[in-house]
Amino acid sequence: MSDTPDILESVINLCKRRGFIFPSADIYGGFRSTYDYGPLGVLMLRNVKNSWWRSMVQMRDDIVGLDAAILGPPAVWAASGHLATFTDPLVDCLKCKERWREDKIDGVCPKCGNTTFTESRAFNLMFKTQAGPIEGEGATAYLRPETAQGIFTNFANVLTTMRRKPPFGIAQIGKSFRNEITPQNFVFRTREFEQMEMEYFVPPAEADEWYRYWIDARYNWYLDLGIPADRLRLFEHPQHDLSHYSRGTTDVEFAYPWGWDELEGIANRGDYDLTQHSNASGQKLEFYDQAANERYTPYVIEPAAGATRAMMAFLLSAYEEEVVDGETRSVLRLDPRLAPYQVAVLPLSKKPELEATSREVLGLLRPYFMCDYDVTQSIGKRYRRQDEVGTPLCITVDFDSLDDRAVTVRDRDTMAQERIAISDLASYVIGRLAR
Repeated sequence: MSDTPDILESVINLCKRRGFIFPSADIYGGFRSTYDYGPLGVLMLRNVKNSWWRSMVQMRDDIVGLDAAILGPPAVWAASGHLATFTDPLVDCLKCKERWREDKIDGVCPKCGNTTFTESRAFNLMFKTQAGPIEGEGATAYLRPETAQGIFTNFANVLTTMRRKPPFGIAQIGKSFRNEITPQNFVFRTREFEQMEMEYFVPPAEADEWYRYWIDARYNWYLDLGIPADRLRLFEHPQHDLSHYSRGTTDVEFAYPWGWDELEGIANRGDYDLTQHSNASGQKLEFYDQAANERYTPYVIEPAAGATRAMMAFLLSAYEEEVVDGETRSVLRLDPRLAPYQVAVLPLSKKPELEATSREVLGLLRPYFMCDYDVTQSIGKRYRRQDEVGTPLCITVDFDSLDDRAVTVRDRDTMAQERIAISDLASYVIGRLAR
């Protein structure tokens, strides 16, 4: 991570300037705590999600996927405890009238410095809406505040159709909605966000073992994708701070510009969720172990990460500023698996013969990688643009390419250049970038 004191502001500016993240409805003055992911942001966010899915589903035979509905009936959220307990403490500043989460302000209003507030009251974070044309209690619905409950309500469906037995997991990536009192710090805490959650169902006697396993696995996922070890730590919640359903929770924390804060949580949820939904629905949510001739309700280990929050951590870790030839170079040293573009093809000029060869090169690489094609301004400025958006390799097609059928490959991090034959280019780039 860069030592730039204003790194958060630098990354926010980069995100808007280069098409990663825009304030939503910007032409109308924006809408607080909502963001749109631009052409580069949507590519990077998809890469974050694909990397998670690959590690959690594709590379394993004990986890399957699910895509559950966003809207849900009140019965689901009553059984899960969200209607009764999914609250934050809300206070109003008596001077400037701003509202804050009491547990986040240390008794001082962040806006005006006042120290007197209203009495704290519970504020439910659920978004409530109406489903169907008739208003009334029967038509009430809620936007999900987490993706987990759709997994629990589908436990029996997956168990039967996929012929699974514990230990096994169900993974899901999707939108969640929380009516946060004080959304803050760019995309770190927003009211609409994407989660990457997996519920791992295990025999009760194996819960502690799998809890520790998933703590290590999720911590190492961030390391593997380029977050430095000194920017990560594990924080185990003390017993008195655990959620009502938790038998143990550990956060993977990241060193954000404002300090250590949660990146992902791993929880041992016990049998709380399946038991609650079984009792409320009247349906058995248990597993019959034929070998032991016994039925039991599995315990659940839950690694829950925010896709948008993870993307922010990767951006902050990758951003650097350095002086090269007397000029400041901004560079995103993103892992190639996360970079919006893995390759940029840059014709040295707009001459038709060069563009034709450049399009040929582009066609060779596009089946394997997301590629950019840029012909605007000097080659030096184009290199700088690609450095700033994290493109690992730039391929320059010059006039010599017409004769020797070779191109220049430039590395983002070292800026070293190498001449590669066009006939060998695809295999060369795959060898450099594929993991």
